[in-house]
Parts: sequence; structure tokens; C-alpha cells
Amino acid sequence: MGRSFAEDWAALRTELGKVIVGQDAVVEQALTCLFAGGHALLEGVPGLGKTLLVRSIADAVDVRFSRIQFTPDLMPADVTGTTVVEEDQDGRRFVFRKGPIFAQIVLADEINRATPKTQSALLEAMQERRVTAGGETRPLDPPFLVLATQNPIEQEGTYPLPEAQLDRFLLKILVPAPDAATLARILDLTTGASQPSTSQVLDASAILEHQAAVRRVEVPEAVRNDAVRLVMATRPDQGGAPPRVSRYLRMGASPRAAQALVLAGKVSALRDGRQAVSSSDLRAWLGPALRHRIATTYEAHADGVSPDDLLDDIKATVPPTA
Repeated sequence: MGRSFAEDWAALRTELGKVIVGQDAVVEQALTCLFAGGHALLEGVPGLGKTLLVRSIADAVDVRFSRIQFTPDLMPADVTGTTVVEEDQDGRRFVFRKGPIFAQIVLADEINRATPKTQSALLEAMQERRVTAGGETRPLDPPFLVLATQNPIEQEGTYPLPEAQLDRFLLKILVPAPDAATLARILDLTTGASQPSTSQVLDASAILEHQAAVRRVEVPEAVRNDAVRLVMATRPDQGGAPPRVSRYLRMGASPRAAQALVLAGKVSALRDGRQAVSSSDLRAWLGPALRHRIATTYEAHADGVSPDDLLDDIKATVPPTA
């Protein structure tokens, strides 16, 4: 009999803890995407270890990994691949050369430094797990996970991701700057004679098995209805939206937001040894699952009201039922 989900989760956390210091919530959210079968968008200023986290996850699992460095001159074919002409003894023939998207864990580094045209090259791969290029549709091998990093949109040289692109990410993970104690631990860990590294603890088949187990976690009717109520409360045109939501939001969350809440809640339940999602699971994931799926007004920006502030209002005014 194989190891349990909780045991494999703990094994991955142990390996990542060798190289990632003081980012427990960030690591938990990234692993939740891995086991839920969804993609993650990590946002933070340069130097906070976003790329290191993604590389460390890839090092701890036995799957194919690729990195795409997004820059303003990157073209869609640089992501998906292109058809080239090759010559052999039989003459010339067209051959499709796969791009870096044909991996199982893909690091899309600084995704918002590329143009929207190139960003959109990821849409089909992220949603449908396939790539259409060179007149042919090619499937991507499971498990397939895009872990994208981006700099805050206020930074120079960035292109905001369109709503359709953002909606494909299961979670948006905010990576905070370390406090003084954590920074001291990072210095001790990274400036010595030996550098820490991770070991492989899972393979592709184990990840797929756990993803299937996550899908089997039950969602009681009351909890499902809670997910609906939380998402509907983000829509300014609905009567149940809190006052600040009605004032400061110009666009509410999509149906994928409810799916993200439930899937992340299922991972939490299975990790804790439960076979059913609770309303508290949903509320724990409200920020990461919805912050990138709602759009605030210019007035909200001027008044210093963030998406997370509005989601806190929803959490406070939509009482749990289970």
C-alpha cells in the first residue's frame, strides 16, 4: 500500500523546507495547486525566492521541467514551438519542434514582462492541456502545471495580464518580503560553503493518484451553497453584495472562482485527514482564489482599497452555514 496523501504532503514540505525559509503560506498554496491540478501565479518584487520555489518543487518531483523567461521580444512560437524545414537523404520535410510548454511543470518567469500576444500563447495549454501549432493539436502530458511569477504591475516594463489569462490561474499567491529574523536565516543558509538542495520524493504517477483522490473528497450541499454565496457576493449588481463591494468593484468573480474555492478546500480537507470540505476551508482560500478574479474601480485605487480588503468584507458579511 502506498503512502497517504498527508505523508506525501509532509515529505514535500520537508524537502522544500531545506531551501525555502519563512514562506510557509506561499509553499502551502503552491503545493495546493500541484495537488488540485491547477496553475499558480506568484506575485512579488524581485529577489523574494519565487523562481527558487518553483525550481525546488520541480526538483522534488520526478517530472519534466522547463523554464520560459518572458521578455518583451518573446514570440508565441518561442513558447509553443514552430514548424521548420529539415533536409535528409529523402529530401526536405516539415518537422514540428516542440517549445518549452511541452513539459509537466513549466516556470513562466516574469510573465507580465511579455506582450499580451505572447502571454495568450499559454491560454489553450492552461485550460485544455493541449497546444495547437503548425496546423495540428498536440496533447500535453499529465500532470501539467504552470507556475508563473510576476512583478507588481506598478513596476516599470510590465504588461498587466488580461482577465481571461488571470482567470486560468487557480490561485494568485502573494509573496511577502521576509522579516529580520527570516532574512538572517536566509543568510545563514545561502552564504555558507555548502548549498542546500532537495531530493525527489514523488513521481508523476503519485501526483496523478493524489489529484484523483482530491477530486473524490465530498462537498456537502451546504458547503457548495456557501461557495456560491461567497462568489455571488462579489458581483456589484447583486443585492447581497456588501456596501464597499458595490461601491468599489467593477467586475465580480467568474464561475472558475467557485471551482477554485472548492478544489483548494478539498486539498485542505484531504491533507488534514478529512473526507469532506467545510465552510472554514472555503473561507481560508477566499483571498488566493478570488483576488485576481475581481476588478476594482479607479476610486478603489485612489482610496487605497485592495481586492483583499473587499474579500475580507465578504467574509465578514456572508456567514458560514456548515
